[in-house]
Amino acid sequence: MTDRIVSLRQFVTDGRHHSWRKKFSWNLAESFAASGSSPLERVSTALEAVLAAETPVFLPGEQIAFTRTVANLPELYTKAEQQAMRSRNSYAEKGVVFNLCCDFASTISAGLDRRRQEVVERCPAGEFRTAVLREIDAVLELADRYCAAAKAAGREETAAMLAKVPHRGAESFREALQFLRILHFILWCEGEYHNGLGRFDQYLWPFLERDLQRETETPESAFELLEEFFLTFHRDSDLYPGVQQGDNGQSMVLGGCDSAGHDASNLLTRMCLRASKELALIDPKINLRVTKETPFELLELGSELTAAGLGFPQYNNDEVVIDALCRWGYSLADARNYVVAACWEFTIPGCGMDVPNLEAVSLPELLLKTMADSAAASFDAFLADYGTTLRRKAVALNRKHRRFTMLPGPFASLLCDGCIERGRDISTGGRYNNFGVHGTGISTAVDSLAAIRQVVFEEKQYTLKQFFDVLYRNYQGNPELLAEVRNRIPKLGGGDPLPVALAQKLLSLWAAAWEGLRNSRGGIWRPGTGSAMFYIRHAEHLPATPDGRLAGEPFPANYAPSLTVPQTGTVSVVRDFARAFRKEVCNGGPLTIEIHDSVFREPDGVGKVARLVELFLREGGHQLQLNAIDREQLLDAQKHPERHRNLIVRVWGWSGCFVELDREFQDHIIRRAEMYRGNIAISVVEEPG
Repeated sequence: MTDRIVSLRQFVTDGRHHSWRKKFSWNLAESFAASGSSPLERVSTALEAVLAAETPVFLPGEQIAFTRTVANLPELYTKAEQQAMRSRNSYAEKGVVFNLCCDFASTISAGLDRRRQEVVERCPAGEFRTAVLREIDAVLELADRYCAAAKAAGREETAAMLAKVPHRGAESFREALQFLRILHFILWCEGEYHNGLGRFDQYLWPFLERDLQRETETPESAFELLEEFFLTFHRDSDLYPGVQQGDNGQSMVLGGCDSAGHDASNLLTRMCLRASKELALIDPKINLRVTKETPFELLELGSELTAAGLGFPQYNNDEVVIDALCRWGYSLADARNYVVAACWEFTIPGCGMDVPNLEAVSLPELLLKTMADSAAASFDAFLADYGTTLRRKAVALNRKHRRFTMLPGPFASLLCDGCIERGRDISTGGRYNNFGVHGTGISTAVDSLAAIRQVVFEEKQYTLKQFFDVLYRNYQGNPELLAEVRNRIPKLGGGDPLPVALAQKLLSLWAAAWEGLRNSRGGIWRPGTGSAMFYIRHAEHLPATPDGRLAGEPFPANYAPSLTVPQTGTVSVVRDFARAFRKEVCNGGPLTIEIHDSVFREPDGVGKVARLVELFLREGGHQLQLNAIDREQLLDAQKHPERHRNLIVRVWGWSGCFVELDREFQDHIIRRAEMYRGNIAISVVEEPG
């Protein structure tokens, strides 16, 4: 890391750039309501106001500009309007476009002047075209003010660059990085959130390759620019909405296959992994796509990031994901270009308007409902009843969103395929308009099925109703049963084939529940194995479950073993969960494993973890994320947060600073670390056959 980057990193992490921020009293919503302004009028007027209020500032020594100085974006609707809107329609979260990955490459190459001309020539006249043109002009006006400010400050190189981009297309790596910074910045200002960067190493590589060939950049100077670009994600991220600080969706996808299905990794792929490791910050979150052709060296570089305690990369298996997307109706060309929308959900850049986390369903809660309602005489009949319960839930949720809508984003639409030609905002739909749903508590449900199978249908110790009553008493008066189901019945992740078979059945039922349902935007529902924050929210008021989980105890995060499972080893966890996975539930949701950080103190620790990743992919797993943590360090961080300000952990689909998390999330991570406490060493994984 050069002295300039060290200085910039310290400036940003100290928060000294916050001194330029100003908070505004907008009152736009009231004036919009009074005038009856349309949604498009509101969003374009608001963006004009925000960008006009921005003050061009430059961090000491920076070469890539644009830092938020407006601390708060305006509300576009009054509370009364919001209540009325939600009484008529269903919305996802804040109602705006989110979890989107735009086509940045086309605009970076063309420039906004040319894109503006395309809007004039190709977009049908109407309110949408007017809104897009207004927003482009507002962006160019801010860029011109930045250019003038750079000249006034004697920053001649920066001024010359901003005189060119974003008006005209980028030609150099630095110009491309600056252009991307501006586009990403504007999306947040327009109101979109969880804006993914997509396949960064693919669309930025031609600029870097050209610079290296022309010798206008060296690998060293380009690496310095890359590290500075990574730092731009920390200038404003505390202003971005999320459940917790760090949950901001700033995901970058690297590697994977090209349009012909061959390995597409390049020098920039490796530079990104190195830069992330060296900077040791939580953004951008790295997702590494892996194919059968991916060099093992990349898995080792990824494992070095894990060793650094970053909680990423998250690994995505092209061999599984691409096939799953094609089964869901995505074209092969689009499927090969997939990215991660925010945490783990898959989408297609520039054309996917999927809402991949619209709902979350508690699988253990519906299992308890099935126990209460079922009169099954056999375990197979009980499974059929469970499938019926899941289906009824799916149908109900589909009905709930029969009037689903989103608020417009004209600038985001400019960066998406076909919107200009159709004269339609991206919020009205893209090429793909599928809904995604999380299935929470998968392991809890699987382990509960194993307990029901043995206790009720094999050993006949209890009837379904009797077992159900025990659960609602939280096992009080039944300590022997609690000990049996918690400790003596095989659990998923423990290396026993029975829970793996039950997991396959459960995931098949979970997939079947959504088959044939069409959502209100003409798409399908994509079930997945993620949990988001619902591993706590769905569990905190749930009674005890048949696996021995007590009332209120949390579920595991995502697709991972239950928190009470006695582990036989990390390798058995990897094998169980990879083999249990079904492509029909490939909406995203990674196997999440905590590794004791002492693994990396062994000489071959990085190589062993890379082999573990390779095993997971070879066994058919679809997503994997690894946390290298020390339980004792986490406990000390709770007592003395001032000593551990830079302690980074993986939370559910993102990495954050441990001491900034709410206590309930901290405690959950400590529980996860406790599970693997005895698994300090990772067995050597055999070489591929």
